[in-house]
Amino acid sequence: MPKAFDYVKRTKKILAVIFIVWLALVFIAPATLPSGSVDNLDGSAGNMDNMDVISEMNPLAAVMYILGDANCHQMTSNSLYINGNEMPFCIRDTGIFIGLVIGSLISLFAAPRFRWVVLAVLILPILIDGGAQMVSDYVSFNQLRLVTGVLCGIGVTYFLGYLAESAVKK
Repeated sequence: MPKAFDYVKRTKKILAVIFIVWLALVFIAPATLPSGSVDNLDGSAGNMDNMDVISEMNPLAAVMYILGDANCHQMTSNSLYINGNEMPFCIRDTGIFIGLVIGSLISLFAAPRFRWVVLAVLILPILIDGGAQMVSDYVSFNQLRLVTGVLCGIGVTYFLGYLAESAVKK
């Protein structure tokens, strides 16, 4: 049994490193570009709306902005700026990435006992806030988007930790 738990711990460490590197790249990408060169990336998730701008970027930034363009709406009003450049992902997605880092670090140093109600408390806010925006005229605000994203990211790692530890116990 101890070897299996070592495997889970090692897997959690690897995931934490991956999440930390990913988050760093999200923040580094706009800093590697000339100040004020990336703005108004408004588009829609699932579409490549900004290839004209991305084609002028260095390879690191281009990869991050391609991933953002393909997976995020990148609405300017819902984005953070670094070095005068719009980030490759919106504030809610960035919050999710921050939450993944926080949650993975928590799961490394503390193994909180899994409770469905805790998972619900972590995940429901993003579902309510994002869902309300999709089906009504409700418009969220960036601080709430960030907080719901962080909570969701923590919730995802909380659930992944539970799944990993459950698999080992079987």
